[in-house]
Amino acid sequence: MFVKFTPFRCAKMKFEQKKQRGETVSDFLSPERTVYDSGVQFLRPKSLDEFIGQEKVKRKLSLALKAAKMRGEILDHILLAGPPGLGKTTLAHIIASEMQTNIHITSGPVLAKQGDMAAILTSLERGDVLFIDEIHRLNKAVEEVLYSAIEDFQIDIMIGKGPSAKSIRIDIQPFTLVGATTRSGLLSSPLRSRFGMILELDFYTTEELKEIVKRAARLMDVEIEEEAAEMIAKRSRGTPRIAIRLTKRVRDMLTVEGADRIDIRIVQKTMEILNIDEEGLDEFDRKILKTIIEVYRGGPVGLNALAASLGVEADTLSEVYEPYLLQSGFIARTPRGRIATKKAYEHLKYEFPENRLF
Repeated sequence: MFVKFTPFRCAKMKFEQKKQRGETVSDFLSPERTVYDSGVQFLRPKSLDEFIGQEKVKRKLSLALKAAKMRGEILDHILLAGPPGLGKTTLAHIIASEMQTNIHITSGPVLAKQGDMAAILTSLERGDVLFIDEIHRLNKAVEEVLYSAIEDFQIDIMIGKGPSAKSIRIDIQPFTLVGATTRSGLLSSPLRSRFGMILELDFYTTEELKEIVKRAARLMDVEIEEEAAEMIAKRSRGTPRIAIRLTKRVRDMLTVEGADRIDIRIVQKTMEILNIDEEGLDEFDRKILKTIIEVYRGGPVGLNALAASLGVEADTLSEVYEPYLLQSGFIARTPRGRIATKKAYEHLKYEFPENRLF
């Protein structure tokens, strides 16, 4: 299977160049090397059977894949929705692998002009998977090119300018579009309605994350105790990407300590350095809750006002941090804005106001 994934390949080349220059292992683990470290290609499941969690999504996807292969047809277009880090990109790779086709990867913000989309679509071979991450951020003009491509496998191209300009229709090879979004509500109705399957991914359970941690440790060739794997899982915010990232940092601690396996002591020491508490909240999560409690007296507070107080973009707050805080019950949404719940007060050891409802 051919995978067009330039950013990772470039990072890998830089890694090899630095290795040849004689840089030490600690250099590779420093913060500025996180581009290569974030590449989890070798940890990615290669099939649905290896994919842990998301059982409902897997059942639907398995049925569609088997039916398409039995009929010898192109797989229907798929929209994967859910918070970051739940496995949308991994599922796109699995779809291409199961269908034994190539996968072409891009993202919504990168496609600035209609010509960019047309160039990609005309380069596809029959049955290829086109994966568009952050598809909700597609330019409107670029999105319109997709409509006829998805339904009729044809695209319209304008030739010439002014009164002499004319539109011609070009046939393209049948393909499968896999779109990923963290905010499915921002997708336009015309685009959303053209997907044959819309699969919503949920946060993972502790048991599922525990299995993911154990699998990652096994692939990284390190031993891990059951209690240690569970501790990492509980602090992973219901997200496999975070579970794998924490496992890597725990492995770093294991290397530095010179221990032979990951145990609770190694995990606890790593979490103290990373400043991640038993609920999986990091320093910025606690800052969000403290700001709502101390500055806005527990809320309600609007998203833009809260983002301004914290010095971050509103989109970052709503897409990266808020989903887990909502799902875990630390904040709640009301018609007037976000409020800190009783659980947040108790976790941060604040006295909860008696007149509050949450």
